[in-house]
Amino acid sequence: MAYPILISTVGTSLFKPNLEGLKRELDENRIRPERRALAEAYRAGDMRRVAAELRQLSSADRICGAEINSIASLIEKGHVQPDCGLYFLHSETEDGRLIAEVLKAYYQQGGHQPVSTVEVADLQDQDPKRFRTKGLRHLAREIAAVVRNHSANACAINATGGYKAQIAIGVVLGQALGATVFYKHEHFSEIISFPPLPIALDFEVWMRASGLLYDLTAQGADFTPAARYADEWDEKFESLVERVSLDGQEFLELSPTGAIFHETFDGRFRSARDLVLPSPAPGKRPPRLERSGWTGEHPEVEQFLQRVTDHVPFVVHTATFYYNPDLPERTRFTLGRGDVVGVFSDGRYCVKFRVETTAQTAGQRSAAVAGLNAWLKDRDFFLSRDQADANYLKEELAEIETAWGTAEQRVQQLQRQNEQLLRQNQDLSAQAELAEEEQRRLSEAATQLQAELQTSRSATEEARRAAAGAAERLRICEQKLAAARVPWWRRLLGGGEGDTSK
Repeated sequence: MAYPILISTVGTSLFKPNLEGLKRELDENRIRPERRALAEAYRAGDMRRVAAELRQLSSADRICGAEINSIASLIEKGHVQPDCGLYFLHSETEDGRLIAEVLKAYYQQGGHQPVSTVEVADLQDQDPKRFRTKGLRHLAREIAAVVRNHSANACAINATGGYKAQIAIGVVLGQALGATVFYKHEHFSEIISFPPLPIALDFEVWMRASGLLYDLTAQGADFTPAARYADEWDEKFESLVERVSLDGQEFLELSPTGAIFHETFDGRFRSARDLVLPSPAPGKRPPRLERSGWTGEHPEVEQFLQRVTDHVPFVVHTATFYYNPDLPERTRFTLGRGDVVGVFSDGRYCVKFRVETTAQTAGQRSAAVAGLNAWLKDRDFFLSRDQADANYLKEELAEIETAWGTAEQRVQQLQRQNEQLLRQNQDLSAQAELAEEEQRRLSEAATQLQAELQTSRSATEEARRAAAGAAERLRICEQKLAAARVPWWRRLLGGGEGDTSK
């Protein structure tokens, strides 16, 4: 069978040692002419040009790296379609991103569709513990997501590139999901295939562990106290988790095996739920809350129990039996002594309640627990496709109506603001007209004052000149008067004009 979708892990052989070696040869001026352009593109950091230059080489050339070599071999052997869709899962490193960029451009130029790159969080080589616990877990989740989107029958996994642990995860996950896994060692001329084995993992273990698994895979969940699951623990859960001691307390985190286990059965349970879940309840009874004085303080408990009763088809009745005001928990469902038990918590207190269902067998009760935990994650879980679509459209319509109402309120608010601004503009215009009139009046007054000042200056200058003339005439008169006071005989004798002593 030629698969239409290939999921490929990504390593670093394209850069190290391949293109780094070419770059050294270029720097030492001993590179082969046909590879100079490739080396120059790599040295310049132009990844699209690197992809274009790689396409000039044979896809079997080892310089192209493990991913291109193995994909070419898979196409040549007829394992995947010549234009297959490709998903490249790369590490959370700069080299991983750049190599994935080169591979994406390389295969887009070759006509493959779709071609997508997927960065796997925490898949790096700086922190071994983070790589082992989180990186491999996220790798399993990303591979499973692609398989679920396209179906196991359409997908093959190429586990050639990347860390050796990636190869192991790819093989095990392929076995679990029912997808064929391929691997090509650099020294082997043939592709090795790992077809799905005719074995089954324990579905009922997953259903009983579903609360734990959904809890550990929740967004942002790193460590969960082991004591939280002590009452419901089964030794079969041990391989699904890793135990971590912090400050004397034991915590649980999902192991890579647990991630594979959960991703496998989460998808299978959704597709087979109608076959394994208990039948719908013919009638339902309202929730019963124990009389311990706390119900009035936490009305959200009764609301949650009512939602469980109303929205889960096989639930008949719910009844609380335990309350602890100081015990933070995680909301989930589990099996307790053969009964389905719910745990509700807002992170401060804890309420436990029995869930009466239509389950008739232990297997149906386990399925009920898994269904309830899946419902916690997806409130549309029990709806048919048409019902889910109708709910989605109803919610979308409600959002549109809310947005429309908000928009109308905003328009009305803007209209009021516009009217207010118009009034303010009119007031400002009137004030501007008054100011202009006042400015004109002041300008005319200033002009008049300027004219009067000029006239006053002219009159003052004329008066000054008249005063100067009068002063000159007065001086002349004084001289003549002084001369007249000198006796005639003195003047005849030549005496001074002003001498009056004799």
